[in-house]
Amino acid sequence: MTQKRKVILVTDGDSVAQRAVETAAANIGGRCISRSGGNPTPMSGVEIVELIKRAKYDPVVVMVDDKGSSRTGRGEWALYEIANHPDIEIMGVIAVASNTQGVKGVEVDFSVTCDGKIIEGAVDKEGLPQKNNVIYGDTVDIIKKCEVPVIVGIGDIGKMAGKDDCEMGAPILTKAMEEILNRSASKNSVEKNSL
Repeated sequence: MTQKRKVILVTDGDSVAQRAVETAAANIGGRCISRSGGNPTPMSGVEIVELIKRAKYDPVVVMVDDKGSSRTGRGEWALYEIANHPDIEIMGVIAVASNTQGVKGVEVDFSVTCDGKIIEGAVDKEGLPQKNNVIYGDTVDIIKKCEVPVIVGIGDIGKMAGKDDCEMGAPILTKAMEEILNRSASKNSVEKNSL
């Protein structure tokens, strides 16, 4: 049996987001599938899985983007295909808030604010805390149909009034990825201890 590849999905892929994802993936010692970047996602989920399998090591970070569409677009279909692929283990999804109208949104397990704080609720596009725990974005509705261990809310990556700027190392996105890694590691150690 082949080892499943460990993947972090990010629901944004425009040029600014891509630079932020590449920066944050390097910060956590991961590999970014740069070709998954684009607005909308330029490849199918199956094509992205083939690139994931060729990545030198885990975790592999992948971008998916619907280009502002409230319907189920290319990014969401790609996310669905990747998350449900038998060779892939999703470590977590970073759900990016946007101002898209007409989306249902997705409940998050926690969010990282524009100030780098971890909160139980959701954030908006600017990374500011919201009263509920639902992230509204153009590429998040499909997440509810996927088995993922953790959903992290975040504002507009690479932006948030300069607080997630790539020149500063995309600190907010990096923190979101680090939290996914930390929670995955602690979950794995609990599972090993219970065997």
